[in-house]
Amino acid sequence: MIIFSGIQPTGRKHLGNYIGAIRQYVEGQERGDPAIYCIVDLHAISVAYDPAELRERLYDTTAILLAAGLDPERCILFRQSDVREHTELTWLLSAVTAHGDLNRMHQFKEKSAKQRELVSAALFFYPVLQAADVLAYRANEVPVGEDQRQHIELMREIARRFNERFGETLVEPEHRIPELGARIMDLQEPERKMSTTGATDAGTVYVLDEPDAIRRKFAGAVTDSGREILRAEQKPGVTNLIDVLAVARGSSPEQVESEFEGAGYGDFKRSVAEATVELLAPVRERYAELRPDQAALEAALAAGAEKARAISSRTLADVRERMGIGPG
Repeated sequence: MIIFSGIQPTGRKHLGNYIGAIRQYVEGQERGDPAIYCIVDLHAISVAYDPAELRERLYDTTAILLAAGLDPERCILFRQSDVREHTELTWLLSAVTAHGDLNRMHQFKEKSAKQRELVSAALFFYPVLQAADVLAYRANEVPVGEDQRQHIELMREIARRFNERFGETLVEPEHRIPELGARIMDLQEPERKMSTTGATDAGTVYVLDEPDAIRRKFAGAVTDSGREILRAEQKPGVTNLIDVLAVARGSSPEQVESEFEGAGYGDFKRSVAEATVELLAPVRERYAELRPDQAALEAALAAGAEKARAISSRTLADVRERMGIGPG
């Protein structure tokens, strides 16, 4: 079972990232052979960005991943731009990627609408690079959030089209979306996913937030005019809080509903806040130890890149040979 997933280095990592992706990464170390995790700095340059900030955020993300429990001895953790096989494979796979498929990508439509000066070709081509990221390792499983389902389907289509045209070479990956916590919503606008961009600051709980900041954000979380603590389509705020508490405690939404039957929103929100503080405290504390040693973070990424190249270079060689690229 080869597991692969990538995470953006942009923005501060929030509770949705932690529950929906990072905890899956840590769990994947037990199942993956290997489990491969990539910090996708090349994806980050598809929209306007500050180079110095990108580099700092990359180290921030590395430290958070290690603080959360990723172990470079048990997984492969690397920076995308250090493994050039990704970019060459992107170009080769573009030969079997339909323009119409890229044009239908929801993420391109959403992100391009937000660009005021330039909608880059990189943003349009983003899914091909994402496919190359995964297909380079012949990954079987990709832990992702619900919003990436369409991209995984495109990866599978690209692999299928390549294999039909050039012979069986690439693996069609399966997505792995958590049953609970796949979409953690903004505490102030619970119809919107918690996000590093375009979200409300008061509605976004960051992994590195101090405990009092977390408590304030949950105290001000939007609920609804009713009193029942139940999951329901017309109660998105309460439903979101139930999911957060269930994940933080390792219980089920039904257990949370049963426990707080007849309770008020105030007590309920305080319980969610305390469980979240407890969930994130070890990561924040370990991050504070790891982040100052940039040389150690760089060494971990470099060692991971060497392992990643050893795998991806074999796939790239097979793809080149099948496509008739290079000497025969």
